[in-house]
Amino acid sequence: MDFAYDPTTEELRARLLAFMDEHIYPAEPVFARQLAEATDPWARPPVMEELKSAARAAGLWNLFLPNKLHGAGLTNLQYAPLSEITGWSAALAPEALNCAAPDTGNMELLSEFGTPEQQERWLKPMLDGAVKSAFCMTEPDVASSDATNIATRIERDGDNYVINGRKWWSSGALNPACGLFIVMGKTDPQGPRHKQQSMICVPRDAAGIDVRRGMTVFGNTDGSHGGHAEIVFDNVRVPAENLLGGEGEGFAIAQARLGAGRIHHCMRLIGKAERALKLMCERVLHRSAFGKPLAEQGVIQDWIAESRVRIEQARLLVHKAAWLMDTVGNKGAHAEIQAIKIAVPAMAEWVLDRAIQAHGAAGVSQDTPLAMMWVSARTIRLADGPDEVHKASLARKELKKYR
Repeated sequence: MDFAYDPTTEELRARLLAFMDEHIYPAEPVFARQLAEATDPWARPPVMEELKSAARAAGLWNLFLPNKLHGAGLTNLQYAPLSEITGWSAALAPEALNCAAPDTGNMELLSEFGTPEQQERWLKPMLDGAVKSAFCMTEPDVASSDATNIATRIERDGDNYVINGRKWWSSGALNPACGLFIVMGKTDPQGPRHKQQSMICVPRDAAGIDVRRGMTVFGNTDGSHGGHAEIVFDNVRVPAENLLGGEGEGFAIAQARLGAGRIHHCMRLIGKAERALKLMCERVLHRSAFGKPLAEQGVIQDWIAESRVRIEQARLLVHKAAWLMDTVGNKGAHAEIQAIKIAVPAMAEWVLDRAIQAHGAAGVSQDTPLAMMWVSARTIRLADGPDEVHKASLARKELKKYR
C-alpha cells in the first residue's frame, strides 16, 4: 500500500499551493469587501474574474473532470489532495479553478451523457467559464431525500417537452451568468419506481420560468456560486432533443452525478478542517486565561489531538473511496462513498465547532472564516442526501452479508 502522491499530483500540488499563497488568500478580504458592497448579492465579485484568469494562466483549470477530452484527465485519487487544498478557501478557490458545484456535477453529466449538440451548446462554454448553471432536483412539497418522490412533470408534446413543477435549493440559479438549468422530473409516473424520472436541459431564459427567491442558510444570504433559488416551472416548453440521456434514465443519471459530487464535498471539507485546526492552534498559543496559555489547558489539548486523529481518519477513508471509484467505478465504491458522506461532514463540523469555541466570540463573527465554514459543513449533512438515508442504505448492505 503506497501512500505517496504520484509525480503528476506532486507537481500540481506544488503549483496549487503556490497559487493559493500568491492569489487566493490575499484575495479573501477583497472578495468579502466587494461582496458586502455589491448591489446584487448574487453577482460574483469582480476579483473572481481576476482569479479565474490567473488560474487558467497557471494551468489550474477544470482539474475535477477525469475526461481527458474535456478536462484535466486526473483520476479521483489524483484530484483528492488538490480539492482538499481548495477547501482551505472554499468560497474562492474552487470557483477560481472552475471546479465549483453545481457546475462541476452538471459538466460531468453533459460530458458523460450529453449529445454532441448539447455539449457544443452548454458544456463548451461552461468549460470555458463563460456560462454558469444550476441543478434543479430538490422540491419543497415532497421529501426529496427519496428522489423517487420528485413530483415535477416532464411531459412529451410532439417535438417538445413541457415542464411543470416547483423546485428549491437550486444552487447557482440566481447567478446573473447562469444560462442552464438541468431539471429532474417525472416523464412516466406509472412506470417502475426508479424508471419514472428523466433529466432535461432548460435554458435559463425559457418562457414560463419564475425564479421566485433566494433561500437563506441559517438566516444569512448565501451568495456562493449564485445562491440557492426557489423556482417555479409553469408550462415551460423545450425541444425534445434537450432530454439528457433517455426517458426513465433520470434517477440513474442523478446517482452518477451525486456520487462524484459527494466525494468532492468531502475532499474540500478535509481542507476546511485542516484550516480550522491551524487557526485553533495559532489562537490558543497566543491567548491566556486563568494564568496560563490556552494551549496548556487540558481540554484544549484534547480538542487538538482529537482533531488531528479525526482528520487523518477521514482523509484515509476519502482516498480509499477515490481509489475504488478509479478502479471499480462509482457503483463498486458506493458503500465507501456513503461512508465518507456520513463521516467527513460530521468530522469537519466537530473540528470547526472546537475551533470556534477556542476563538470565543471571535469564532462566530465575520473576523474569521470559521463561522461560514461551520455553516457549510452543517449544510452538507443534508445536501446530496441526509446522513440518515446514507446510514440506512449502508446498514442494509452490511446486513446483506449475513442474511
